[in-house]
Amino acid sequence: MKNLNLLLLVGIFAALSLVMTSKAQEIGLQLYSLREQMKLDVERNHELIQQWGIRYIEGGSTYEMSDKKYKALLEKYNLQMISVGGAYDELINDPEAVIKKAKDFGAKYIVTFWITHNGEFDLEKAKEATELFNEFGKRAKEEGLTFCYHPHGYEFKPQGEGTLFDYMLDNATDFKFEMDVFWVKMGGGDPLAILKAHPDKFPLLHLKDRKKGTPGSSDGTGDVESNVVLGKGDIDIKNIILQAKKGGTQFLIIEDESSKSVAQIPQSVYYINQALNN
Repeated sequence: MKNLNLLLLVGIFAALSLVMTSKAQEIGLQLYSLREQMKLDVERNHELIQQWGIRYIEGGSTYEMSDKKYKALLEKYNLQMISVGGAYDELINDPEAVIKKAKDFGAKYIVTFWITHNGEFDLEKAKEATELFNEFGKRAKEEGLTFCYHPHGYEFKPQGEGTLFDYMLDNATDFKFEMDVFWVKMGGGDPLAILKAHPDKFPLLHLKDRKKGTPGSSDGTGDVESNVVLGKGDIDIKNIILQAKKGGTQFLIIEDESSKSVAQIPQSVYYINQALNN
């Protein structure tokens, strides 16, 4: 009987472990996906996010509401802000304001989406940015926050035996990354290979698929209408999701910059859930 009870307990713990593992990655939404819709009706579009089964959002704007009113709106629709943006120049000129914004929203992550540079992004600029990010990342850690950099494609120019992005990855001592798989692909990188090589560097992912036949870009620009439903493009989204389950990724954040985002986002949510449950 004791052995039977022990086996039952082991089975229960194993089942709980599987449930916990299957829920290790949460689906989020970058609110930039609804930038045009928010101009028309802020509350309706937050309600829509809830209806899509998304609880976690990435943003930082209050859409001209007071902080108190906007936080009440998030609470009404059970939405939690997990990360806020911190512009490159803000990290230089007013880093404490960026940290305050994250803490005010209860966010755990701060993300910089673009490195200010004039024309050519080179090794000197990569070194400058990496130094700044390590410095700010250390300060963020002191406040219980994690700072991430979001590559945008221009970091994949050759450098030594690798790329400028490899330099940043190798020298990121106090910050992490939010990989946007679309922009990595646009810049000529392999998002799946990078995830496999650095599984602990990407707590956040931007999942965004690319229309087949879309040309790449080395300057961080591209046609937003090339954003398609996850699994319909030329990026290996399914295996990226499966790799994220093995690594240290916590949030799978949908960003759809196209004019079709409202129609495409719920289909992408379904795709992620199917992949996670495989």
